[in-house]
Amino acid sequence: QVQLVESGGGLVQAGGSLRLSCAASGLTFSSYAMGWFRQAPGKEREFVAAISWSGGSGVYADSVKGRFTISRDNAKNTVYLQMNSLKPEDTAVYYCAATTLGDRWVLYRENAYHYWGQGTQVTVSS
Repeated sequence: QVQLVESGGGLVQAGGSLRLSCAASGLTFSSYAMGWFRQAPGKEREFVAAISWSGGSGVYADSVKGRFTISRDNAKNTVYLQMNSLKPEDTAVYYCAATTLGDRWVLYRENAYHYWGQGTQVTVSS
């Protein structure tokens, strides 16, 4: 049974930082590209960042580029999202997701992902 469990969310002031973690089990983690998505109240879920199975540089939504960094540790079956310079508009439930698809151009698409976590709440106060 595949499980993706996010952690690290919370309440932070604008300009602050948080690091989200997503621990994966039940799959061969190093064979999956990983993504982070978010959903704000009343809005559709949107792409945030993704990283290929081998790591390296990630791909990012324009709204977070330069502020967020995605990384992974295949030895720990974990993907991270370092979020700096947080803004109130970053407030959302953040989800991690896993896909066997490797092409970077598909990693922006929600329907490319096979498995999803339950999400972790991030609230940024002004």
